[in-house]
Amino acid sequence: MSGPAAVPRLEDIQSILATDCGSTTTKAILVERRYGVYRLIARGEAPTTVEAPFEDVTCGVLNAVREVEELAGRRLLDGDVILTPMQQGAGVDLYVTTSSAGGGLQMMVSGLVLQMTGESAQRAALGAGAIVMDVVALNDGRRPHERIQLLRQLRPDMVLLSGGTDGGDVRRVAELAELLVAAGPTARLGAGYELPVVYAGNQDAAGVVRDLIEPHAAVKVVANLRPALERENLRPARDAIHELFMQHVMAHAPGYRRLMSWTPVPVMPTPAAVGRMIEWLARRDHLSVLGVDIGGATTDVFSVFPGAGGEPSFHRTVSANLGMSYSIANVMAEAGLENILRWVPFPVEESELRNRIRNKMVRPTSIPQTLEDLLIEQAIAREALRLAFEQHRALAVELKGVQQERTISDALRQSGGGASVVDLLELGLIVGSGGVLSHAPRRVQAALMMVDAFLPEGLTLLAVDSIFMTPQLGVLSTVHEQAASEVFEHDCLVRLGAVLAPIGTGRPGQACVTVEVSGPDMAPVSRRVAFGEMALLPLPPASAFGRVSAVPERGFDLGAGRGRPVSARIPGGSMGLIVDARGRRPFELPAGAAGIERLRSWHRSLALYPREI
Repeated sequence: MSGPAAVPRLEDIQSILATDCGSTTTKAILVERRYGVYRLIARGEAPTTVEAPFEDVTCGVLNAVREVEELAGRRLLDGDVILTPMQQGAGVDLYVTTSSAGGGLQMMVSGLVLQMTGESAQRAALGAGAIVMDVVALNDGRRPHERIQLLRQLRPDMVLLSGGTDGGDVRRVAELAELLVAAGPTARLGAGYELPVVYAGNQDAAGVVRDLIEPHAAVKVVANLRPALERENLRPARDAIHELFMQHVMAHAPGYRRLMSWTPVPVMPTPAAVGRMIEWLARRDHLSVLGVDIGGATTDVFSVFPGAGGEPSFHRTVSANLGMSYSIANVMAEAGLENILRWVPFPVEESELRNRIRNKMVRPTSIPQTLEDLLIEQAIAREALRLAFEQHRALAVELKGVQQERTISDALRQSGGGASVVDLLELGLIVGSGGVLSHAPRRVQAALMMVDAFLPEGLTLLAVDSIFMTPQLGVLSTVHEQAASEVFEHDCLVRLGAVLAPIGTGRPGQACVTVEVSGPDMAPVSRRVAFGEMALLPLPPASAFGRVSAVPERGFDLGAGRGRPVSARIPGGSMGLIVDARGRRPFELPAGAAGIERLRSWHRSLALYPREI
């Protein structure tokens, strides 16, 4: 298959078209260089067409691009082909795309020990943008025939096989390979091609694994993702997953061969592209960053925190059954009605809440029609975000097995014990995306949903993705970082402001913290906030910087120690500074009528809604 021309020289790229083929919607953006800066010009979307009756992903891409043509007022297509390079004002210089259509990249992963190489393999697959269907390990509590049956039923797009440290036991790694051969899994998409298998385990066992699997599947051997108990090396496995995703999975999906012929840049899984931008943002601003994308069926959480040796450590998790439409009933089942009701500021019967949630599941594309509907949807979103974050913290951990007995037989008996790298006091920025956050009627509503779900501590910046163009910018950054970063900062990232949350607990009404905010073109504002209360203080606009100075009372800590003041220069925001004096470690909500009245008082303090229910 002949592909497109090579990527043009960066200085020659004036116009860029980028698309994201989602599971339900295909989004297209047009980026152009205006007055020396790359900016978003137009955005269009259309239903994704990877399934029947079209079964051709390019139909949805072309429909989305046609909407961009109309909005931008210029020609981008020549019939059913994207015009490249730009000539006489028509077409674009570069086209790039991401995809999670058809369910995205679905993988099975395996390791010898569930809590060690199994978790490392899971982190590698998730970081590459995959949905992990299951993790198979020799100590996962299942019998061999149960593992074989599972592998046959799930039909993954790809398998990541790992296990053992370099120089370790070969026999047990061979057992995993033999399980895979006995199951003989077939790929989900396409027929007549071999299932891709990435082997990233003990290099001494690579020859044995290849000999066992190669007659039945396409094997690619890469460096061990856990060469030693104290070290993790995920990059080679992630790169191999991306490469095989292009060569095998995308090549056999409906219409993708044609789509790939339009772009000189490899198609990237949507979550991998989002993760790339989160990593880039953390490195650029030298911050620990938490990103979340809450969709209709799944919720993805991304984080970058200092790892071993102080180097940034990237983690991604996907909660495949926590979403706001197709899987909203699962949020109800996992969170429980009581936890959802604690965020609803008016009396509602459990049966009524249950029926409202079921109606949303039956009509997943509906949006709230009344203020009551909106309040309930945002209450459910808090619990979906909280559950997804708890799952993320459980997987984003330090390496397990360090300083333990280094034999496989002992490791199989050990349960690990790695601590989560997610430190809420270290967290510098939270970025939210997804309809319930990006399209909240008031920005402060999106901010409080994230604060209530994640409970950040100390001083933390807050932002949202305005129209969820992070995936397109993520793949664009692989070839033109300047264009991606300028559009991300000017047109994508909406800086809301910040939240200041003292650690500690006390009596309602007890003095907690005194905060002062100052900045250009604004008079200094000072406020003393009591325990159990919330306040919203103004900040300069997002284009300027302000200074926040806070003095906690004795018994409360903002990160510098109990009673010690903190001061920081932070970017402004459209919302302002939320002072959250509701307490941390523990955070507790009162129940019943007292809880409803407390919620209403917080909502009034933040001007959260136009009126009370």
